[in-house]
Amino acid sequence: MQLILARQLASSLAMPIVIVDAAGTLIYWNEPAELLIGLRFEESGEIPASEWRAQFAVSDVDRQLIPQDEWPLVIALTRHQPVSRTIWLGMPNGNWRHIEWTSVPFIAQGGEFLGVQSVFWEA
Repeated sequence: MQLILARQLASSLAMPIVIVDAAGTLIYWNEPAELLIGLRFEESGEIPASEWRAQFAVSDVDRQLIPQDEWPLVIALTRHQPVSRTIWLGMPNGNWRHIEWTSVPFIAQGGEFLGVQSVFWEA
């Protein structure tokens, strides 16, 4: 239920937002995030972690590749802690975007880990 509410909120916002569940499956991204992902959510639906991780390159501000376990979304997913970082994002179409990436874990009132929301904006 909580992820449904998060999805409804994300769908009404102008900033790119992606939501993954506790298993790391990309379960939703809003229309502004479609430019980063290169796909419309309505056309592709959910994407398993193994697939979305393989489609992107993430570099630090010096253009050095960042290992996947140091990506903000992966840190929030595995350590259940919020993280923000300035990165260069290599998109599926070959373009690079300089962006701020903030990922926040969703933790229910009872302490249950539900997933992660990531928000992106131009650096």
